[in-house]
Amino acid sequence: MAHPPVGWGVVGGQVGEDRGVRVIDLNADLGEGDGPWRLEPSADDALLTLVSSANVAAGFHGGDSATMAATCAAALQRGVAVGAHPSYDDREGFGRRRLDVRPELLRAQVAHQLGALAAVARSVGARVTHVKPHGALYNAVVHDEVQARAVVEAVLAVDPALAVLGLPGSRVLAVARAAGLRIVAEAFVDRGYAPDGTLVPRDRPGALVTDPQAAAARAVQMAVHGTVTAVDGTVVRVDALSLCLHSDTPGAVAIATAVRAALDAAGVEVRPFRTAGEVPLLPGGAAQPRTGGAQRVRPDDVAAPRVRPDDLPAPDPRDAALDAGDAATDRPGEARAPRDGARGEGPAR
Repeated sequence: MAHPPVGWGVVGGQVGEDRGVRVIDLNADLGEGDGPWRLEPSADDALLTLVSSANVAAGFHGGDSATMAATCAAALQRGVAVGAHPSYDDREGFGRRRLDVRPELLRAQVAHQLGALAAVARSVGARVTHVKPHGALYNAVVHDEVQARAVVEAVLAVDPALAVLGLPGSRVLAVARAAGLRIVAEAFVDRGYAPDGTLVPRDRPGALVTDPQAAAARAVQMAVHGTVTAVDGTVVRVDALSLCLHSDTPGAVAIATAVRAALDAAGVEVRPFRTAGEVPLLPGGAAQPRTGGAQRVRPDDVAAPRVRPDDLPAPDPRDAALDAGDAATDRPGEARAPRDGARGEGPAR
C-alpha cells in the first residue's frame, strides 16, 4: 500500500482555519482541442479571460504548431502566464494512459515538447514560465521516482528558470526542489479527491466536479482554508499556490466563471503565481523568492542550472518498493502499460 504524499494530512471533520491567503493562481490546460480531440466550440478563448496561467499542450497528446501559436498569443494579449503541458507520446489516448517509457526516452520526449513550445511562444512574443505534466504522466510522477527524474532532467536541460507544477508531496516536486528548480503545489477544483490526497481516477464515481457552485465552494475552501473535502467526507489539508480546472470538463466556462466570482467575493486575488510573491519549497514549508513577471524574463537573464542531471539524488529503494506494490493500480489511477511504449487503458488526469 502506498503512503499518503508528504504535504497532505487529514484534519478531521472541520473545513479548517482561515490561513490568510489572499492571492492565488488559477490555471487551466489549454490548446488541446485539435485533430480527434477538437472541442466545438472551444472553451479556450473564454477561459483565457478567467484564468491567470495557461498550460499549453505541446503536441504529444494534443495541440499542433498553429494551436500552440494561437494559444500563446491569446494568453500574452490577456496577461496570462504561459506554461508547457508535456505528456507521454499518446495522441490516440489523449495522454491519459500510463506508459512504461525508458527514462532516457521520456527525458528526450519532454525536452522536445518544452523546446517546441518555447520556440513557438517566442515567435509570437511570449515566453514559457512553467511546466506542468499532463494526464497519466502527471499522475505517474506523483510516485514514480524514475519518471520524475526524467521530467526534471528535461527541465534542467531546456530551461532551469522554469517552475514545476505538481501535486503536493509528489516525487516530481521533491526531485525538482533538490535540483534547485522552483516548485508550485497545485490543487484541482474540478476533480474529486481520495482520503489520501490523491485524485480519484476518472473511471470511478466522484472523479469530476461539474457543478459550478460546488467547484466554486471548493476553490474558496482550498484558497482560504487550505483544505479539500474528499469523496468520503474526510477533510484533507492541501497547501496550494495554484488552482487548476480543465478545459474539457463539462461546463468548464461556467465552472471557471463561478470560481472567479467566488474567489473575488472571498477577497482572494487571482494572478499568476510568478507575480504573486513567493513560491513555497514544500506545502507549508519555507518560501523561495521569485523575480520578474510571468512574461518578462529575457534569455540572457536565465541562470545556469545549479544542479546537473547527474547530480540529482539517487532513487530511494523504498520508493521503488512502493512503486512495485502499486503497479496494479498505479495510483492515482492509471493502468500500467507494457514496457517499451505499448499502450494500456485507464484514463485519468
